[in-house]
Amino acid sequence: MSDSILLVDDDPSAIRLLSRMLADVGNLRFATSGEDALRLARESAPDLVLLDAEMPGMSGFQILEALKADPALEDVPVIFVTSHSEPEFELSGFELGAADFIAKPVHAPLVVARVKTQLRVKRIADELRRIATVDVLTGVTNRRGFDEALEHEWRRARRAGDPLAVLMIDVDHFKLFNDHYGHPAGDVCLRAVAQALVGTSLRPADLVARYGGEEFVVLLPQTPRLGAEHVAHSILDAVEALTIRHEASSTACHVTVSVGVACYDEASKCWVPPSADSRAAGLGVGHSPLDLVRAADQAMYCAKRAGRAQAMLLDLCDVDAPQGVRAARRPLVGHESGHLKLGPLPRTLPPPD
Repeated sequence: MSDSILLVDDDPSAIRLLSRMLADVGNLRFATSGEDALRLARESAPDLVLLDAEMPGMSGFQILEALKADPALEDVPVIFVTSHSEPEFELSGFELGAADFIAKPVHAPLVVARVKTQLRVKRIADELRRIATVDVLTGVTNRRGFDEALEHEWRRARRAGDPLAVLMIDVDHFKLFNDHYGHPAGDVCLRAVAQALVGTSLRPADLVARYGGEEFVVLLPQTPRLGAEHVAHSILDAVEALTIRHEASSTACHVTVSVGVACYDEASKCWVPPSADSRAAGLGVGHSPLDLVRAADQAMYCAKRAGRAQAMLLDLCDVDAPQGVRAARRPLVGHESGHLKLGPLPRTLPPPD
């Protein structure tokens, strides 16, 4: 039972009734208010929401509007459970994005059938979205998928006050590789590099994507600069270990990459500490997700100008001040980088020199 179903009703007896009906259909979670429902949904997006239309505080319609306004939750189907049967009422719900309506009093076979239908539709839609965000050549996420994931992680980090890092990776002298060995060999090279990058991203939330041509990008949620630098050096080592011959390279006799690291954590000059006021918890106030990508891109080009086959770091706050770029420091052997840990990571590295 991998499907997650969120039941929302201010009446505990109604939740108990639906729970008995759906016990064998999916993993159930419960909320008795709109605020709790949104909190649970944002912590872990459900596959389906069964929502009471009329509740004190936030109404079912208001909850639906909030779900559809969140990019991470807008595709979650919502079934209204209501005693209203007027066509105008249902029409208003459908216009807001409701997937279906179930009339009270509920009947178990009908509830199960409609829930299974929406879960099946959700699985098909998820698979179509997954296919649409996969790079055909390398099998990793494509540019579109990365852009969507970056926006999602930016919003999540902004709410939680967590660090965030992006790595931009470019295969050195790749045009010369294609000219020397041919494009089919270039394709094989890119696939091998992509899999090497995947092997260095150890947590479920880490994302490897092909950004375009011979450029790749790695998104590292909840990762401060020390962890990001650890991954950057792991990438350099992993690509070198492929030992893909590159006789046309002026950097090495094998394929190498240049890595740009962009980070935002407690060491950043523009760091905004988490606050009780969630609106004040800001990921780089005055900055955008694009700025994090720009910083990684600038750092990567600095790595190339410095001789390639190395990693450079630029803080988000210095995105418009390239003099802030510095060489990414390789962690000491045996040092606990924090990147291998689940959950929030330690933020212990001092600010850039």
